[in-house]
Amino acid sequence: MNNILLITGGTGSFGRAVLYKFINSDSYSEIRIFSRDEKKQDDLRNELNNSKIKFYIGDVRDYNSINKAMLNVDYVFHAAALKQVPSCEFFPLEATKTNVLGTQNVLDAAIANKVKKVICLSTDKAAYPINAMGISKAMMEKIMVAKSRNSGDTTIVGTRYGNVMASRGSVIPLFHEQIINNEPITITDPNMTRFMMTLGDAVELVLYAFENGNSGDIFVQKSPASTIGELAVALKKIFNSNVPVTIIGTRHAEKLYETLLSKEELLLSEDLGDYYRIKADNRDLNYNKYFIEGINIAPTLDDYHSHNTRRLNELELTNLLEKIGYKA
Repeated sequence: MNNILLITGGTGSFGRAVLYKFINSDSYSEIRIFSRDEKKQDDLRNELNNSKIKFYIGDVRDYNSINKAMLNVDYVFHAAALKQVPSCEFFPLEATKTNVLGTQNVLDAAIANKVKKVICLSTDKAAYPINAMGISKAMMEKIMVAKSRNSGDTTIVGTRYGNVMASRGSVIPLFHEQIINNEPITITDPNMTRFMMTLGDAVELVLYAFENGNSGDIFVQKSPASTIGELAVALKKIFNSNVPVTIIGTRHAEKLYETLLSKEELLLSEDLGDYYRIKADNRDLNYNKYFIEGINIAPTLDDYHSHNTRRLNELELTNLLEKIGYKA
């Protein structure tokens, strides 16, 4: 097939994982990597040495650069974002420019170029957001759904998932580094829970959304969780370490647990077994309907979050860590 795939943020962890998934596929004659980091692009170009991959320097903040890269593109995976909580807290306007306005540019360019389907990546921090990163991603979702209402032949679908295990800025590589350097493991709160999702899980979620999504849908993958304390214990056992654990206290803008679906969203979601589909509110712009039509939320309904999802036991957590490369 002669389809062209564009990956924004294509030199990041997720972008590279999608690239490796499709690089040998006959489904695409060309895969475009769009990002602003020329060093990472050059490294990836030299690593793969594949004429099928085309590299585009640009920034989603600049409509003209993304619009040019979108010419003749059939499908888009939009992964470009500012993702680290501290940097977004310190520079919230930068998070807005990339995650909100950048997404609007990507979608406007996709619609203008009659792209068939766009998959936008969001985060659990967009549900009940308390930090700038989550707020910017929540707004990204709102823009995605709003654009989907009049996107013509372009289908726009979203995915929302938790922290990817061992991704840049996450605690697993930090704990590992502290263990191998024989330093105390620093934990904010041992009872804090997080969803445990591998990079492969994230890719599978996006591919599921790609195959099954209708315009305006947001897909969530059901995921198990672990406490941060249990995670530290599992890593210490894997590496046979006796380093102490130091509790440093919860950081600014950090949650005790992460929510993937609010109870309001859960009420309107479709349970697909391993996934939830949050359907878009496609009522027309007759605002009067918002005053006279509503739904009843069951009082016993709870959010879907990392405190009430399935908890991994010690063996499961150890096996999962070893699966992603953390072995003695």
